[in-house]
Amino acid sequence: MEKKIRRIGVLTSGGDAPGMNAAVRAVVRTALAYGIECIGIRRGWAGLISGDFVNLSGSSVGHILSRGGTILYTARSDEFMTEKGRLKAVQTCRMLGLDGIVAIGGDGTFRGALELSRLGVPVVGVPATIDNDIGCTNYTIGFDTACNTAIECIDRLRDTMQSHERCSVVEVMGRNAGFLALYVGIAVGATAVLVPEHELDFQKDVVEDIQESRLAGNTHFMIVVAEGVGSAIDIGKRIKEALGIEPRVTVLGHIQRGGSPNARDRETATRMGYYAVKAFAEGNLNTIIGTQEGSIVAIPIEEALQMKKSLQMERYKIMEAMQIGGSVRIPQVND
Repeated sequence: MEKKIRRIGVLTSGGDAPGMNAAVRAVVRTALAYGIECIGIRRGWAGLISGDFVNLSGSSVGHILSRGGTILYTARSDEFMTEKGRLKAVQTCRMLGLDGIVAIGGDGTFRGALELSRLGVPVVGVPATIDNDIGCTNYTIGFDTACNTAIECIDRLRDTMQSHERCSVVEVMGRNAGFLALYVGIAVGATAVLVPEHELDFQKDVVEDIQESRLAGNTHFMIVVAEGVGSAIDIGKRIKEALGIEPRVTVLGHIQRGGSPNARDRETATRMGYYAVKAFAEGNLNTIIGTQEGSIVAIPIEEALQMKKSLQMERYKIMEAMQIGGSVRIPQVND
């Protein structure tokens, strides 16, 4: 006979992302709708080990839909990476009477969830990371807001770069993936975008693009660098050595994680949080909630963690085609 789910925990782990609070709110209110109690675990897996928890009610998650960050806080836990630490976490689950955990976060969060599930604690994961690098889902909570934050900052930088006829090198986040950088680069009309998935040919990808843009009459240039490529400061130095231009380097850093989530992240987080609890209620345990072709799906966690997501290089070609004098040559179609 299938065990009835009476009480679940919810936690946020790893890097924060805009929309995490919306996901927490959805988990709590959906759980209550199903007659399930919900306990908030503060500070991620570290809090599950130490027993750092708070009772959550429908009113306690009111007015958090628009807030950035996470009301449950987040932390990384080296202790949880050990068998001893995970056994402590299991003990906390038993002490609190938890029938499962909703884990909101990225790849590291889900790998922790997988280990917990192997110790008998059911889990459901909700993908939230501005990197958008989770293989089993087309979209992760926080990505769109982070993109819009970066775009707003770069648009402001462009105003001053244009006024002073300068080159700007902007480093955006994304860990080892270029999704954020490429999306932002297309949206701001960057002179060049450097991503980890595309092997860097500095002469072709940076020097020649700036030269061709200059020959086309431009006097200011925008280079967007994904952090996985390397330091924007080093890229700036190489530009100066190769072209004699004095670039201005800006590292956007954690500003991309902050701020009120936009409509897409609030709506997606709410849907994912709802389906996470629905998965528990229907016995669809040890899964990760994701989006595929516009629909919400639940994928077995072991299968989900083996899935890979590749950068859409078609977008890279589009970005190159948008450059004045760019190197891409679009083939002509004969009638």
